[in-house]
Amino acid sequence: MNNARHAIILLLLVLLGCSPRVANLDSTGKTIVCFGDSITAGFGAESGADYPSLLSRMGSWPVINAGVAGDTTADALKRIEEDVLVHEPRMVIILLGGNDFFRKVPQAETSANMEGIVAQVQGHGAIAVVAAVKIGLLQDIYTKEFKRIAREKGALFVPNIMKGILTDPKLKYDQIHPNAAGYRLIAERVYKAIEPLL
Repeated sequence: MNNARHAIILLLLVLLGCSPRVANLDSTGKTIVCFGDSITAGFGAESGADYPSLLSRMGSWPVINAGVAGDTTADALKRIEEDVLVHEPRMVIILLGGNDFFRKVPQAETSANMEGIVAQVQGHGAIAVVAAVKIGLLQDIYTKEFKRIAREKGALFVPNIMKGILTDPKLKYDQIHPNAAGYRLIAERVYKAIEPLL
């Protein structure tokens, strides 16, 4: 039965255009941890309207919000043990990179940090999900690299989760952050991507 379930999951991933090689599908973890910066923390929305809270109401798994405003990938890597792995995650949704861009962190450093985060998540036996935000005015400097990391490491990749949000005043709190309606859209997109793995 377990093998049949994994075969169905792999088929769904192929149909969704995702890498079929997702590590730790048999994870025995107990939670979903959303790990990121202010977008994960829910800046710009009232308590309970952040995307992890909304995600928790879409499924049956406990969801933990491990978002810290202002975090770069380096900051996140330093706190992964006490803020993420301690919660015995089945899955960790990683949403980082915006602050690296604004602080002009070299792209190679951001990529190395992201690889380190994915490696620690997977080394702990959890499914790693790399969610991308399109960043940059002229070119998207992280999506291609984050997609490569996900493919090579066996993580699920979720592209451009803020598509259309920052260009629609009805969906944003300020120039960078969504409002409650925007966070609901993010939660729906994330849930659609991860639901086949749960």
